[in-house]
Amino acid sequence: MLFKNVVIQRLVLLFSFLSLSACVTGQTSADYGASNIKTFKDISYGPDRANKFDVYTRDGLSNAPVVFMVHGGAWKMGDKESKSVIKNKLERWLPAGFVFISVNYRLLPRATDPVQQAEDVRNALILAQNKAASWGGDPEKFILMGHSAGAHILGLVSSSIGAHKAMGGKSWLGTVLLDSAVLDVPSIMSSRHYGFYDDAFGKNSDFWVKASPIHQLKSDAPPFLVACSAGRKGACSQANAFVAKANSIGVKASVISRDLSHKEMNESLGDNNDYTAKVEAFMAGLDSNAKAMISAQPVVVKEEPRKGLLQRWREKRQAAQ
Repeated sequence: MLFKNVVIQRLVLLFSFLSLSACVTGQTSADYGASNIKTFKDISYGPDRANKFDVYTRDGLSNAPVVFMVHGGAWKMGDKESKSVIKNKLERWLPAGFVFISVNYRLLPRATDPVQQAEDVRNALILAQNKAASWGGDPEKFILMGHSAGAHILGLVSSSIGAHKAMGGKSWLGTVLLDSAVLDVPSIMSSRHYGFYDDAFGKNSDFWVKASPIHQLKSDAPPFLVACSAGRKGACSQANAFVAKANSIGVKASVISRDLSHKEMNESLGDNNDYTAKVEAFMAGLDSNAKAMISAQPVVVKEEPRKGLLQRWREKRQAAQ
């Protein structure tokens, strides 16, 4: 089975290399807070039309850390070019000297299930690592980042660096999971849950385990930062359980909780706020080069805590008196 997987991976990489050669000539330039930005669009990493990613880089980069971003969307929607996925992150990290990659993958029902989607993302990561130097990146200085369903998918991809390397990939620095709420699939599916979870995970309890990041987690997994929305039901309990399991098997992992909506946990990352500062502190702790780049950026100021509806109503009423 392992030999078969390796053969498949190599065939995908060969296909992708040919597609990449055709795609490089289509590079475009854009301004994301810095000059000399280059964008390589729709680089193919597999046979399906959804198997594509975009690369954002700068002239003159060499051995730069790479942010590898996977969008969410309930496993059935979303896109690598969505403003909430890339805008603030690009404007923050491209000027600092990071390479940024945003990934598409087959969506349900085109993909049969999230495990197949994780295979797509793994294939994208393998190609991106193998070609990173051509965009100024370091193949072993990737920081994986995903939101919502994308965080769940990366939880599977990141369960074991050894398994990834056996399929032709390389090690990476760490993984940031942004507000997944589905890290323990059996516990979710065995209790009252949203209907769209049935579309993704079905009714087979054996598959729930196969698709569950907390159950697939191995001791050779990378460091994790798991971010959760304090107001989203189940998000932080799932995050805390995942981190506890990681720490119990010797994997470095931590949780940050923020009073932000599920959407804001994605789109506000990279903006001038304490949330960005906390994520960047994790990134800086992974690599000295990343730390130097982040330290050279404008200081992120701490924001005031978000006010609840009741508090805002009281203040409005007091102001009117």
